[in-house]
Amino acid sequence: MASKSGRTPQHTDPHSRQARIAEMRRADQVRERRNKAIAITVASSVVVGLVGFGAWVLIDQKQTEQRKKDAAVKLFKEQQELRKKPVEGEQLWDATKFGRNHVETPVKYEMNPPVGGDHHPRWMNCNGDVYANPVPEVHAVHSLEHGAVWVTYNEKAPKADVDKLSARVEKTPYSLMSPVKEQTGSIMLSAWGKQLTVDSADDPRVAQFFTKYVQGEQTPEPGAACTSGVASK
Repeated sequence: MASKSGRTPQHTDPHSRQARIAEMRRADQVRERRNKAIAITVASSVVVGLVGFGAWVLIDQKQTEQRKKDAAVKLFKEQQELRKKPVEGEQLWDATKFGRNHVETPVKYEMNPPVGGDHHPRWMNCNGDVYANPVPEVHAVHSLEHGAVWVTYNEKAPKADVDKLSARVEKTPYSLMSPVKEQTGSIMLSAWGKQLTVDSADDPRVAQFFTKYVQGEQTPEPGAACTSGVASK
């Protein structure tokens, strides 16, 4: 029977309603599975990326360490070769004839700067020490006995060379530097029984002299202290 409005009443099929609800649930489940799959894929990509990056970092670190080791080995070999070669133009003395007594009286040395002989019981500090004023020879000779290289210069040495040599000494344990007004060469390097005169701090023999004689085979007392001695500047 028709209603007063003339419309036929609509009756909802309960089976149809349940079907729509089931369809919506299935759609939600599909969406949820798809979102989980996307999340898992993204997470897996991130993990793979992090693992790959970590592996790259480890490989790079190992390669860097290996390069450092290779460079150190190469430097050591080069230094060994330099130590075997004589320094061109150096003066040599028979160190077996040097006295090595500790004395507190003046000592007359046969060369200037001296490269060996009797000396004061206390050494000049030679741990990269640069002295602005002359130092007592008897203390410096004791430093040479400990394996130090003593760099000296007079007023003829250009300031730029003095600065370069100072920088080298300051970064080199078992070395010291001071002015010696009366020396014949403008720049001279001394070790126990060895001496070299150069005109420039850039002379390649400077580096060779340091490599060969800082704690070199000529050292009467290798490993002896270069600190806790005389430190007057």
